[in-house]
Amino acid sequence: MRRIHLLFASLALTVLMSGVADAQGWGSIKGRFIYDGKPPAPQPIAVTKDQQFCGDKKLVDESLVVDAKGGLKNVIVYIYVGPGDTAPQVHPDLAKQAPVTFDNKNCRFDPRVATVQTGQTLILSNSDPIAHNTKVDAFNQPINPLLPPGAKLPQKFTAPERLPARASCSIHPWMTGWIVVKEHPYMAVTDENGEFEIKNIPEGNWTFQFWHEKAGYLDTVSMNGKSVEWKRGRVELNIKDKAALNLGEVKVPAAAF
Repeated sequence: MRRIHLLFASLALTVLMSGVADAQGWGSIKGRFIYDGKPPAPQPIAVTKDQQFCGDKKLVDESLVVDAKGGLKNVIVYIYVGPGDTAPQVHPDLAKQAPVTFDNKNCRFDPRVATVQTGQTLILSNSDPIAHNTKVDAFNQPINPLLPPGAKLPQKFTAPERLPARASCSIHPWMTGWIVVKEHPYMAVTDENGEFEIKNIPEGNWTFQFWHEKAGYLDTVSMNGKSVEWKRGRVELNIKDKAALNLGEVKVPAAAF
């Protein structure tokens, strides 16, 4: 009889939690970041190691990537959770996160920026026929494994990082990447067109953080022709149920870089 009562209690709790999730409103945010200036020409990288393999990859400095129309790549966007703040509720569709691969490929990190939730599997991979290492300068959980050719090493972070953690390869000193670790999945990185989108965000007021490796906090931007100050790259925005908040074009002055 006690087992039956426990079973019904468990079912009731499941139904209750499902009801809470269904009752929660969900929205999204999107936008496009623009480099407000003449797009810089890609600067070639001096290959000083494993030249036979890496030398013909036409490697360039990817710390600032701008397309022909000004689209600013690799702006990092996420919901900021400060000390004492409650992390946002996670939408049921985002409860199970697939593994994220952070690859050493053609003597560079691919992708340049990876986002991962605490507890989510991050696969450190090496697709090259030469050895690499992926040194991650995380505050809570630094790692530095050697990756022979073809290696795939799963890792999990148990605590969020306040800022993006720098990744590097000490064998090939030009290699740089970034790993963003948060306690929630509400993160994005702008693509080659400067665009980003985050879906299934719980409705309400949330503080969003905007960061770029070359500029740091994006604290001065232009929207709709007007200069806007985002202190430490943060701005509070309202997410509405079944609505997409479109920031439009957000221009970042060239002087910020």
